[in-house]
Amino acid sequence: MSARQHLQSKNDFLMKGGILTQPTLAYETWGQLNTQRDNCILLFTGLSPSAHAASSPMDPSAGWWEDMIGDNKPIDTHRYFVVCINSLGSCFGSTGPASENPITGALYRLDFPVLRVEDIANSALVVLDHLNIETVNTVVGASMGGMTALSFALMHPQRCRRLLSISSGSRSQPYAIALRSLQREIIRSDPLWQQGHYAPDQHGPVDGMRLARKLGMISYRSAEEWQGRFGRERSSDSPDTDNLFGINFEVESYLQNHAERFVGAFDANCYLYLSRAMDLFDAADHGGSLAASFAHLSLESALVVGVKSDTLFPLQQQEELAAAMQPFVADTRMCALDSIQGHDSFLVDMDRFRPTVADFF
Repeated sequence: MSARQHLQSKNDFLMKGGILTQPTLAYETWGQLNTQRDNCILLFTGLSPSAHAASSPMDPSAGWWEDMIGDNKPIDTHRYFVVCINSLGSCFGSTGPASENPITGALYRLDFPVLRVEDIANSALVVLDHLNIETVNTVVGASMGGMTALSFALMHPQRCRRLLSISSGSRSQPYAIALRSLQREIIRSDPLWQQGHYAPDQHGPVDGMRLARKLGMISYRSAEEWQGRFGRERSSDSPDTDNLFGINFEVESYLQNHAERFVGAFDANCYLYLSRAMDLFDAADHGGSLAASFAHLSLESALVVGVKSDTLFPLQQQEELAAAMQPFVADTRMCALDSIQGHDSFLVDMDRFRPTVADFF
């Protein structure tokens, strides 16, 4: 059984930065809730994905974690009922800056409240309460989703039994903050951004989004992978004879193609809000220090997975997270994988990630 739903909250939603009037939350489900209602896997996404993590009869298109979720896959939908939440603040069904403000009738744009990772985590309660799920078996997330999953476990310790955090951390480090800050500046520097008031029927700051995506792609993969994958291969695309600095190398063509697909597919203001939310998150805020914050956890077990080639969330961050949790969650495991695909490894290196996730479940 699978479903795609858009759930409108019956109540206003209190955020750290303000109040949303009866927001909508988009989510998808796979599998079936058992009679005890205790087999739910709650999945949070990274910055840009929708809730479509896997294919289903309703939507047979491949999901962003297609190899991980399904019958007899690591997160086995014969055993588990999987719920994936589209992040509050996103542009794929949940209320965000690109949504209409029901009070004014205009788009929220920059009137959308300041977004925190904690707000995204809290929004999942609306879905869980709607589904009459009191406690989830495991809360799962990678990248920004890992921050959200950790936030959920910290704020609602009685509503989750286990945690799986992948390529994430308890806070963003200066390197990652600097990269995302530059991405946001690039978008806001595009004249078509218009202080966030670009027309909804247009793509908005096309050049800004294209360049921000290219910078993001550079941070998502590793130099080692690109050396082996592209080397100094010349692009098969004919160089633009009117541009002395056009595309000449395969790696340039790769970045260009990915950026072009992203432009128009993701709203610029939503990108700004979610990006900033990642920078603002710090698990220590929940107690004054990581130790004081993690003392609130009541998890039975946790698995923290990192990748040695990840520069956006370096392996040191996962080791720090696991070490800080260990005194309060006795069954805390740390797994360091040898993937060379950098931060994106959890999306592409299934030969390593599938067994790791399957063992945990």
